[in-house]
Amino acid sequence: MEVLGIDVGGSGIKGAIVDIETGELVTKRYRIATPKGGKPEDVADTIAKIVEHFNWKGKIGCGFPAVVFHGKVMTANNIDESWIGVQANELFKKKTGLDFVVANDADAAGEAIMKFGTGKDEKGLVIVITVGTGLGSAMFYRGKLIPNTELGVVPYKKYKRFEQYAADSARTREKLSFKRWGARLNKFLKFVNKVFSPDMIILGGGISKEAKKFQKYLTTDVPIVPAKLQNEAGIIGAALLVVEDL
Repeated sequence: MEVLGIDVGGSGIKGAIVDIETGELVTKRYRIATPKGGKPEDVADTIAKIVEHFNWKGKIGCGFPAVVFHGKVMTANNIDESWIGVQANELFKKKTGLDFVVANDADAAGEAIMKFGTGKDEKGLVIVITVGTGLGSAMFYRGKLIPNTELGVVPYKKYKRFEQYAADSARTREKLSFKRWGARLNKFLKFVNKVFSPDMIILGGGISKEAKKFQKYLTTDVPIVPAKLQNEAGIIGAALLVVEDL
């Protein structure tokens, strides 16, 4: 079975058709920059362009950077505040004429990582941290998702949210070396470990392919493993949302 998966990020919106039996992309990724300001109508128009690019006619899975409850956006930490309360699945359907399943982007990526990637067959408590514009999180116990954890929004010192201190966007914004930024990320991971005592932490997002540059600075007392699927996990996981909905 093939499904179109779309991953909405802070800098780009990406899509591809996915073979959900194997977790492989059957098309090349198609990416459009996230519209400036990221307001609902503009993002929905961009998603419609991705759907049109693939000439897709079926149901669509979409990972979205917020807490999403039955298709409704509940938070706006890395998106415009006008998203709060928007029924995203209905907005995207209005623009495309197609049915959407929408869920938190880190949860979607985590589903892919647990089914096809680094977390496959792990039965304990596994926490996936997606590192990008923000710090997304997905928690799994015995392979089952505990949705919408959003650990990156916990305040830290003078920062409103931990992700403002330790996300990859902080590294680029403040021009930090991997050593200095790795120490910041390590503080966040120590917090996660102290609160939840997971069996494993998996680092996802595009930065996971750079793991060799900063992994030696992570001293948290729990196995920390880069995700094998890297930046494709969000698209693959979004496609899996459709199967879970069915």
